[in-house]
Amino acid sequence: MADLFAVEEQQNDDRTRPLADRLRPRVLDDIAGQDHLVGAAGTIRTMAENGHLSSMILWGPPGCGKTTLARILADHTDLQFEPLSAIFSGVGDLRKVFDTARIRKKNGHGTLLFVDEIHRFNKSQQDAFLPVVEDGTITLIGATTENPSFELNAALLSRCQVFVLQRLDDTALEVLLKRAEEEAGSDLPLTAEARSSLKAMADGDGRYALTMAEQVLVQAETLDTAALTKLVNRRAPLYDKSDDGHYNLISALHKSVRGSDADAALYWLTRMLDGGEDPCYIARRLTRMAVEDIGLADPRALPVCMTAWETYERLGSPEGELALAQALLYLATAPKSNAAYAAYKSAVKTAKETGSLMPPKHILNAPTDMMKEQGYGAGYAYDHDTAEGFSGQDYFPDEMERKTFYKPVERGFERDIGKRLAYWEKLRKEKRG
Repeated sequence: MADLFAVEEQQNDDRTRPLADRLRPRVLDDIAGQDHLVGAAGTIRTMAENGHLSSMILWGPPGCGKTTLARILADHTDLQFEPLSAIFSGVGDLRKVFDTARIRKKNGHGTLLFVDEIHRFNKSQQDAFLPVVEDGTITLIGATTENPSFELNAALLSRCQVFVLQRLDDTALEVLLKRAEEEAGSDLPLTAEARSSLKAMADGDGRYALTMAEQVLVQAETLDTAALTKLVNRRAPLYDKSDDGHYNLISALHKSVRGSDADAALYWLTRMLDGGEDPCYIARRLTRMAVEDIGLADPRALPVCMTAWETYERLGSPEGELALAQALLYLATAPKSNAAYAAYKSAVKTAKETGSLMPPKHILNAPTDMMKEQGYGAGYAYDHDTAEGFSGQDYFPDEMERKTFYKPVERGFERDIGKRLAYWEKLRKEKRG
């Protein structure tokens, strides 16, 4: 009778647990969307089947299965599983785990320490892992949503393998929804379009997809997309102005402009604004694109960006954001040239290499008699006095050969600049004989 009550209590407990928890994978084969790691030829599967885990960092977005994977890996070894959250733990908690692990090691047993949100630990806390990972006191599995190369110490990374977990695609999310239907014993009351919308709302987060599915399963009527949207909230975009998503999206925006893809550029702009990015930061980056990727191919690009920036500051949101979109479209559709950018970088390099060479004396002013006696200003040709308005004199240091930094492209306004430079070079050679 006692056993019957225990079973009934367990069943009641299962029914009160969230669907996402009840459907948490128990074996590697149940993990959806990460075949590159846990599939037949996956690196992590091979490690697990060999019974030897190395310390690792699992990097991926929320809801992709990092914590679940760590728990499953613990079951594939004889290591004692110790979970910690970097949000709620400090140096004292780490010390206790390490001390216990050392005792366990002396007794011939190992410890698998799982640290969720490991990037939350500061440098000194991360340094504390080094000796115990190095000597095998613990096998570390750290989970992070942030780019490890930015957030984790190089010394710790050198002692761990980094595995990237992917956001769940449509196929993987469909697998989870079918499991939810099997668990419930009924289909999700959704139209085909609404089912696709639910997966889009999940935005690659399997846990969130199951949370929405749990709300849908109790509905008596079939929901269309509009009804579904009223029932569940759209998942907040994976974007934080201080994390890796910030840099990924601005990189996508910049490269879309550089690649003259106006539609993609608009998409990434709206993604950033939807995620809460400061529009003034976007205005600054647009201005950078104008000088770095367009330059003199279209000299109007820079004032267009400055005007859009000023317009946003005067109008504010949301009206001012249209000015940024207009500037973005101008940049994306403008002729492209990085000639000015490349010329500047080349000139900087040469300036550092040549040190403190003096300008040639003929282009220096001579306000005193002594300076005139030294040859300052001697032989200077006033360009406006020549028929062409061009003297062809050398303005580089005497000890330095003439350099060509700026090489305009055959696009936009720079095509005309190139012709002008070629004409001056021709005159320069003629005047020097």
